[in-house]
Amino acid sequence: MTVWNPWHGCTKISPGCSNCYVYRRDAKYDKDASSVYKTSSFDLPVRKNRKGEYKLQPDDGIVYTCFTSDYFHPAADKWRMDAWRFIKERSDLYFFFITKRPERFWVSLPSDWGDGYQNVHICCTCENQKMADKRLPVFLELPIKHRAIIHEPMLEAINIRPYLERYKGRIENVTCGGESGSQARLCDYEWVLSTREQCIEYNVPFRFRQTGAKFRKGNRTYRIKRKYQMSQAARAGIDYK
Repeated sequence: MTVWNPWHGCTKISPGCSNCYVYRRDAKYDKDASSVYKTSSFDLPVRKNRKGEYKLQPDDGIVYTCFTSDYFHPAADKWRMDAWRFIKERSDLYFFFITKRPERFWVSLPSDWGDGYQNVHICCTCENQKMADKRLPVFLELPIKHRAIIHEPMLEAINIRPYLERYKGRIENVTCGGESGSQARLCDYEWVLSTREQCIEYNVPFRFRQTGAKFRKGNRTYRIKRKYQMSQAARAGIDYK
């Protein structure tokens, strides 16, 4: 697995913001997360060693992209064409990124995109029903080869049945997860199970990625340390396909 953060930062913090962890982490190191800047690893995918070989190789695994910002962040418009160029050049690598801005997909899109690059997997995050109904109608109409939905942080029960039904075959998987950090909001196991049930109904792969720090199951609410959040989710054994 490789993490590639071509730029860093988030424009604002809000109750429905899935990048709030960026603010908490940067505040810890006295950094301003509202400042969006090009990172030192901007050209990581195309860097070469002294032998002229790419430093990143397919065996290094999926390239998780822009996980401390948003690939379609407006402040990064001036850099995105170069990022797309790196992705095209490295067609042997598989790039995965999450966005909450599907409406900005067309900005700085390469002219040869067509119906999508085979080596790009785009995931739209929908933390509540309002955001699902706002983002998914846009996201699921975009020309993308590989796409997924993620509810993380999952802040309430979310009905995505209309989208799973209408866009059969376009959604490769759905993931749920709670929020980490000392100020984490609640994730309820019943919400996760509801999404799983919807995915099974439409035969879409489902994954419960992490419990989050504040997790409710039945009548009990648990405080779970970060190091156990993924393993506790795995122990539930509810992943589908």
